[in-house]
Amino acid sequence: MPQAVATGRVPESAPTTAASKLTPLPVKATEIRISHSGWYSWALLDTRTGELSGPADRDALSTTASLIKSWIGADFLRREAERGLLPSAEEAELVETMIRDSDNEAAEELYAANGRDDSIRRLISTCELHDSLVAADGGWSGTLLSPADITRLGACIADGRAAGPTWTEYLLEQLRAVRDDGDFGIRKAFPEDQQKAIATKNGWVDREEEQEYHVSCMAIGTGWVVGVMARYEIEKGPEYGAEICRLVGAQLRKAAGG
Repeated sequence: MPQAVATGRVPESAPTTAASKLTPLPVKATEIRISHSGWYSWALLDTRTGELSGPADRDALSTTASLIKSWIGADFLRREAERGLLPSAEEAELVETMIRDSDNEAAEELYAANGRDDSIRRLISTCELHDSLVAADGGWSGTLLSPADITRLGACIADGRAAGPTWTEYLLEQLRAVRDDGDFGIRKAFPEDQQKAIATKNGWVDREEEQEYHVSCMAIGTGWVVGVMARYEIEKGPEYGAEICRLVGAQLRKAAGG
């Protein structure tokens, strides 16, 4: 597996025979150049081969904010199925509004039903995350993931481990239907007619204590997942981080010939 350097450049390596026969992905690791303040990092996972690319700090931790709602929904649905239960109409509505509209009250209700911190511990074990931590205050918004672990979460959702066989496609449908304020970032780098085929969940939060804005982005495509995280001056607001996510997606697309 190639190792990235701090600039985001991934050294070229000879592809394996099996990998060379695969259809090229619409995104490809490259050196990302963005004029910015603060910090950002990214990771790209080829879910067909397991190859993870990105800069050296792709394992650095940051706040997920609403991105973690993708796991909260998956964890709730899988556990209901494991108990032989179907979500009620009200519970299904909570899942849908939490993901599509990033409803915080719905997230809090489902997070409590999942056992709060226990849900994040299940995330780390189920999805084999390497870097992530439960929030110090026990809240879902403060869960700490890395860009690399965002891609592992996305792969876990796509391959069915997160939501289980009954609910995986349903969950992906909700993630593809993210709308309004939450519909930004990586998939906006793709043509409009391709965007709705990409599952996404993003997070954005102003951290008053640190005087920082935190943005996190995940995009799940066929055979790939991209994760981006950014921290920067609080006065720049969510749009600044959303544009960083979009620009990373655009440069990964350009490297792949898009």
